[in-house]
Amino acid sequence: MRRLLFLCGCLWTGVFVFSGCSSDQTPPPKDSPTNPANAVAPKAKPIDDVELALNWLPEAEHGGFYAADVHGLFAERQLRVKIVPGGPGVPVIQNVASGKVIFGVTNADQVLLQRAQEADVVAIFAPIQQSPRCIMVHKKSGITKFDDLKEMTLAINVNQSFLGYLKKRLPLTNVQIVPYAGSVAPFLEDERLGQQAYSFSEPFLAEERGGDPLNLMVSDLGFNPYTSVLITRAEVIEQQPELVRRMVAACRLGWRKYLDEPEKTNEHIHSLNKEMGLEILAFGTRTLKPLCEAGLTAPDRLGEMTAERWTTLAEQLVEGGALKAGVVDSAKAFDGSF
Repeated sequence: MRRLLFLCGCLWTGVFVFSGCSSDQTPPPKDSPTNPANAVAPKAKPIDDVELALNWLPEAEHGGFYAADVHGLFAERQLRVKIVPGGPGVPVIQNVASGKVIFGVTNADQVLLQRAQEADVVAIFAPIQQSPRCIMVHKKSGITKFDDLKEMTLAINVNQSFLGYLKKRLPLTNVQIVPYAGSVAPFLEDERLGQQAYSFSEPFLAEERGGDPLNLMVSDLGFNPYTSVLITRAEVIEQQPELVRRMVAACRLGWRKYLDEPEKTNEHIHSLNKEMGLEILAFGTRTLKPLCEAGLTAPDRLGEMTAERWTTLAEQLVEGGALKAGVVDSAKAFDGSF
């Protein structure tokens, strides 16, 4: 009997305790701030759609920009970037200056020349520190230095700003200047013909086709404009500095990725420009790496610019007759704060 009473007491106690626990678990009312159904989800950061206009067809000189896209570095910074290939006659700087595109790629000398034409564009990132511009000559010609450029033909487009500088600095005795045909074919046919080139491109093509190219780097003469610089309008920098900051950060990391691990990006560039085979792109990356890292205090300083370099370049353009003295303030041509 006592055992029966004990069991009944336990049962009643268990029911009471269970009921008490159940009352503690009563869900909060719908308007309660603790109700997950009413919790406000954090807002997703908006995606910014921008266009990046290249100054030529996709090549190694644009590798870091494509790497930022291929490896999701733009997306990580809430950027959806449409990279627009360029080509002959495409007015990249004018398109940026007019607001048709927000960002573009060009060379530092062109920034200064176009600012003289009232194009308010500003360089914000310079991945290629040492210019790849060279004069490609034949080894068998006996030419080993710039002073040897005589009694020959040079294929250089007259709109190249470095041509005026060459004429001022070199005698160029009996040198005939002819337009560059955009091909290495004339070079291969004439031992006494030299041509404008980029060290990561035309020399590879010439050697691949049986030629014996030797590069005379124009930077060795002191003419050394930053290459493949990222530009935008001064208005964008003033009104959307955070957008510019994210763009520069992504491009800097993209170039670092491209120089260290180019394979995936080169496959993408090849898919966009079949004329750029994987071998020439690999050669281009190897050639570009020391040019991108030249003079940097540390690898993570990739893309930095100095006022001294811009001032020197402006003076050289004046010396070569491409620019009038006092027309351009080189300090306003770039913004290194990003």
